[in-house]
Amino acid sequence: MSGVNFLEKLLDGVGVEWKALKEVTMPTSNIKWRDTNRTYRYIDLTSVSIETKAITETPEITNSNAPSRAQKLVEKDDVIFATTRPAQQRYCLIDDEYAGEVASTGYCVLRAKKHEVLPKWILHWIASADFKTYVEENQSGSAYPAISDAKVKEFKLPIPCPENPKKSLAIQAEIVRILDAFTELTAELTARKKQYTYYRDQLLSFDLPAGRQEGEACLSGRQVEWKEIGELFPFIRNGFVGTVTPFYTDASNGIRYLQGTNIQKGSINDKNKYYVTNDFHKKCSRTKLKADDILVVQSGHVGECAVVGEKYKDCNCHALIVMSNGGECNSKFVNYFLQTTEGKARLLKITTGGTVKHILASKIKKLEIPVPSLAEQARIVAILDKFDALTHSITEGLPREIELRQKQYEYYRDLLLSFPKPEEVAA
Repeated sequence: MSGVNFLEKLLDGVGVEWKALKEVTMPTSNIKWRDTNRTYRYIDLTSVSIETKAITETPEITNSNAPSRAQKLVEKDDVIFATTRPAQQRYCLIDDEYAGEVASTGYCVLRAKKHEVLPKWILHWIASADFKTYVEENQSGSAYPAISDAKVKEFKLPIPCPENPKKSLAIQAEIVRILDAFTELTAELTARKKQYTYYRDQLLSFDLPAGRQEGEACLSGRQVEWKEIGELFPFIRNGFVGTVTPFYTDASNGIRYLQGTNIQKGSINDKNKYYVTNDFHKKCSRTKLKADDILVVQSGHVGECAVVGEKYKDCNCHALIVMSNGGECNSKFVNYFLQTTEGKARLLKITTGGTVKHILASKIKKLEIPVPSLAEQARIVAILDKFDALTHSITEGLPREIELRQKQYEYYRDLLLSFPKPEEVAA
């Protein structure tokens, strides 16, 4: 499809008028907390996902505990755009579920005059490269950049065939239909990633050990023996915790060195590449890694874990708990279990500290995990390995597919919204 030719055919010679958002949107109102006793769902700045452009979690508030920023009443088909750190492009369309709820003053609420413009016409323009450039040029502040509601509403967007509202809305609707098809496909692919988490938790859900309270985990009816990790991984120790920086070197003169930032989403990554001198490595030989060891992040984002493969065998590490397999358990099975909802909850219970959480090797030893037969562990690992490749592989899995679909959407969005601009708009 040629976006330019399609747009020319769709417009069929009709004119285009560029109007500021304030001209095609209606005033909105704030809540009067003293006059209401009902409970509201609060759309905070973090409630809208940057990736999916949808509302995720919303706390319930009343007039007794409402934050000072909980002020803006929203209705169905409102477009909300976060004016704090606006370059993040945190925005969404309000649906039936959140109609009548309260949003933070950190959002600009755009309520379309539906006889002139479609709400989704505004939504796709908020997503456009033109709007992003406009925001970057008009935001202020460095540490916490922001843009005012008034400035957002000065942004101009095209209204095709303004003298004939019915035809104008039909043209908008056709372009919106095409762009929605791209965003719906991306949303479907993203939902598949959530399915993986669900099936992983189901596969690794077993009857609870004695003493566990009802409701703390999903019971599957599969009986299994529960053992302390210290029984299965007899060699549990801390990675070197002392000063490391003076001993850094380069790849040709040292040994690869792993830190907490290298452990994410159940695997080891190359986000940061550090190497330590051979002398330092010899002094700290207790942290020399073996294939099939499990690494657990000890502080910061505690509980992140990964299995050591051949690539990282003989490496050194820092601020990680190293669990060497005693042969009675499949390391990948344990790694997968510790990533489940139940596994994470168990790890959280043994952490200490306030703002910066910390976990001790002595606590890990006492942590109970389910231990089915080695054959059953291998079966579960084989299934989850396939899921993992599908949902996390950059080259062949869903992340690659989602990225391609997003780029495709952005390409056609900017092409289909490339209306000719008069000089005063282009300037």
